[in-house]
Amino acid sequence: MYRRQLKRSEPLGGEALTAAMVGIGMSFAAKAAQSPNIEDTLLFASKEGLEKHDLRVLSVLTTWIGVHSAWINADRLIRLVAEETDPRVRAFWAAVAHWLKADRRFARLTKVHTGPRVDLLPTGTDFQIARHGEDSRFVGGPLRVPANVLRDRPADVLTAAALARRHAGYRHRVIMGPSYRADMWGTLQASPSLSVAELARRAYGSFATAWQVKRDWTVLHEDGTR
Repeated sequence: MYRRQLKRSEPLGGEALTAAMVGIGMSFAAKAAQSPNIEDTLLFASKEGLEKHDLRVLSVLTTWIGVHSAWINADRLIRLVAEETDPRVRAFWAAVAHWLKADRRFARLTKVHTGPRVDLLPTGTDFQIARHGEDSRFVGGPLRVPANVLRDRPADVLTAAALARRHAGYRHRVIMGPSYRADMWGTLQASPSLSVAELARRAYGSFATAWQVKRDWTVLHEDGTR
């Protein structure tokens, strides 16, 4: 019996994480992975930034979210974050949902953190906020971030148009909306011979959706004209 897979079988870290971040349009000095899963990359980038106090990664991640949030698969991201045990990771994503509250798709993400606000910095948050104020993206949310800590430079990430040219799954999200179906189309573009079960596994979607996508793909490509 097919059971939908939610999480990666192994954590994404080290050089593989850097390559994935470059693959979704973040500016780091590494070779890009080919069309990595977007939500996997976002989650593990947040863990890298918060658990290892890597403010460079967290800065670029936050800028990426600001540019590309409309094409995040919010349903899968919420499911992934809900299974996280690190309270700082959960607070970060709840703070992102507070920041992006105009996009109701992220509303459920606000519930992954309860309790008092969490300081991004291990020490000196009060002093930094008194001196510089709070980061405008996180004011009033679950995470206290001084204004001078997370640099926000649009040049640190690809534009939507540039990323759509590089990343097949993202391109199909722009066409179809951010969904498991869009990711499956991008996955089939790279590997047309995948079975329905493997397609569902790679895109973290349901067997039924994968079957429909595979059927539709076959209709459009069975005569080899597209």
